[in-house]
Amino acid sequence: MINIINGMTLQQKTGVKIIYEDNHLLVLSKPARLLTVPDSTGDPSLLDWAKSYIKKSGSKPGNCFLGVIHRIDRPVSGLVCFAKTSKAASRLSEQMRMHTIRKTYLALTRAIPPARSGVLEHMLKKDHTRNLVQVFPKDFSDPLARPARTLWRTVEEKGGLYLLELIPDTGRPHQLRAQCAHMGCPILGDIKYGAAEPLPDGSIALHAFRLEIDHPTKRGRLVFKAPPPDTDVWHIFFYKHYAK
Repeated sequence: MINIINGMTLQQKTGVKIIYEDNHLLVLSKPARLLTVPDSTGDPSLLDWAKSYIKKSGSKPGNCFLGVIHRIDRPVSGLVCFAKTSKAASRLSEQMRMHTIRKTYLALTRAIPPARSGVLEHMLKKDHTRNLVQVFPKDFSDPLARPARTLWRTVEEKGGLYLLELIPDTGRPHQLRAQCAHMGCPILGDIKYGAAEPLPDGSIALHAFRLEIDHPTKRGRLVFKAPPPDTDVWHIFFYKHYAK
């Protein structure tokens, strides 16, 4: 059984949306510019928000368990799944290792894509000093480089922008941002990876739109969706279609 859940409920002043919740799962839609987990800046994070929400909604004193299954970059918006139990965390982490969790992103670029669709296969190496990922051919050999594979297609062109659908088979840091830039299509607003200028709100036009997982304790596959940000650049591409 496949259940499709569209996240259009409970808008908080932080911009976080609760897409789905049960005893084992908490699926949220993160606004751009909010950290997924805390870092050295000390800025608020989605994890902080989620723990605070669980404490209040469940009247739970003290620290509550919340397992981080995956992350999205600070300037990226969209779906993030947390595990509310250790059993769920273990089983979802195994799904990540086995690549049975499927994530679909939407991205905007001003550059003309080289084809209608394709597969991006590279070796990626992160420069931790600059927080920048370098892209090399897939036969590149380096103990610090990791393989990355992304399926992509051009969905639509409008107003000088191209809407891309990106499905990563691997989950490397900055994978989609670096690979899009490498094929000559830097993501709109992503000046770190070659965009001409930032977006006014500091985001980049990359959105985690769809997430598919097997429920950790029940039979059935869950499909979650969250609409892109309600901003001018996304409205060009029929925002209401993705908000259904």
